[in-house]
Amino acid sequence: MPRKSARQLWADKLKGKSTEGTRSKRLPVSGTPFKGSVLGIDPSLRGTGLAVVEILGQNRRTLLHSRTVRIKPSVSMFECLGRINKNVSDILNTYTIEAVAVEQTIYVQNFQTAQVLGAARGAAIAAAAVLGKPIYEYAPLRVKQAVVGAGRASKEQVAKTVMGLMGMSGVLEHDQSDAAAVALCHAFTSFED
Repeated sequence: MPRKSARQLWADKLKGKSTEGTRSKRLPVSGTPFKGSVLGIDPSLRGTGLAVVEILGQNRRTLLHSRTVRIKPSVSMFECLGRINKNVSDILNTYTIEAVAVEQTIYVQNFQTAQVLGAARGAAIAAAAVLGKPIYEYAPLRVKQAVVGAGRASKEQVAKTVMGLMGMSGVLEHDQSDAAAVALCHAFTSFED
């Protein structure tokens, strides 16, 4: 029997199909699939991707909003952090958001880069935490597995799959499609009790 991708396993689980005898034993065994709006965040100091995805049912997904917080290199790090925080706060105050999903930082070239990425993540997360929103973190590998079915998928594959999952044509910028993918990962892998 051929192995199913993570995406196929989650689709089966959401449809109520048996996943016994597969590698999906780690899948939640109780609860109902997530429904509601998720703010996905792909943090970066000068190009933070934000996407609000509404999940109404198994195959009913809508991209309500997306943007990239682009900041010029001439702007100080502290002002960048303020702009990231403000953009996240604006979205949280505009849309009814049930969960915030943030992509984890896994690999960085050096210590200084890690500090900068950590600060950008912190600015985004702080905006959600102040408003009391539940925050979830997902590794890039897990996001790609949940959305594309392959942990080593390219940014182009992620962007194309995200648009297909939401029944949309066109292409989002990579930062926005990555943010939407994080939101979809939360919706696909989170179950309510």
